Amino acid sequence: MKRSFAVILVLSFFVLGLFASGASAKEVLLKLSHTGAPTHHYQLGSLKFAELVEQKTSGEVKVQVYPSDSLAPQRESTEGAQFGTIDMVLTSSMIVSNFEPLIGVFDLPFIFTTREQTYSILDGPVGERVAKKVEGVGLVILAYWENGFRHITNNVRPIHTPDDLKGLKIRVPESPVSIDTFKALGALPTPISFGELYSALQLGVVDGQENPLAHLIESRFYEVQKHCSLTGHLYTAEPLIISKLVWERLTPDQQKALKEAAIEAGAYERNLSAERDKQYLQEAKDKGVQFVENPDIPAFKKAVQPVYDKYGPKFGDVFNEIIATSK
Repeated sequence: MKRSFAVILVLSFFVLGLFASGASAKEVLLKLSHTGAPTHHYQLGSLKFAELVEQKTSGEVKVQVYPSDSLAPQRESTEGAQFGTIDMVLTSSMIVSNFEPLIGVFDLPFIFTTREQTYSILDGPVGERVAKKVEGVGLVILAYWENGFRHITNNVRPIHTPDDLKGLKIRVPESPVSIDTFKALGALPTPISFGELYSALQLGVVDGQENPLAHLIESRFYEVQKHCSLTGHLYTAEPLIISKLVWERLTPDQQKALKEAAIEAGAYERNLSAERDKQYLQEAKDKGVQFVENPDIPAFKKAVQPVYDKYGPKFGDVFNEIIATSK
């Protein structure tokens, strides 16, 4: 009797977490977590997604958006989605690679050179194959949004070549590929959650970080970073994920609506990200950030060759297919 009561109690809590309090069984409330600031293109894309979902389901499904890691940090949000304690998360391929290594192929340095090439891979058979693998760890990728091309900032000196990185503590995401990339470049990679990054820069726990220009402005890193080198060394895909446990409780029509909304909102978010890059560059200059606009990219590519040697064979055909598009 006690065991049966406990099972019923657990199921009750699960149902309450999935459906809005006081709503009918058809009205589903999904909570979406992301790490971007309220003015970041993650937030604007997420709000567009929420709007489209409500339209496409005639109000049956509603999405509530939580920016700035207000539900939980990125990794914890992604883990929560695996267990169904968090419904949805807009997270990076770097974070997801901790659970399904294959998606880490997208995080290899300089593997993507243009947005057009990147989108053709993510939205094509390779992206679908990777998403299928990720589903095996309890995460359903609805669409690939973007963080964008990443650049290196620091508070010590301008970065023209890999030699300039030697000895610098650079914050990196919790990603094996990213850590190995910055080791190869001679830096001291230091994994820190994004939500703790500003204070780590401010207190000198790390000398610098690497992210798209959006974070330099939206997260106010310009206040604690003097130099930015436009290396474009990595492109970070930002998969919009729903917990597989939650996904399987939706009706086929609701699933179809969410998928369509994710793709449409993703196109909006990507365009917004690309359009804002030039704006962010000028704004950061106006705020006193000193830029190296033409770093020695061939030297950076040569320095990270050991990363290709290590990970290329692990990623196999997927790696080879992407490389073929960049030639």
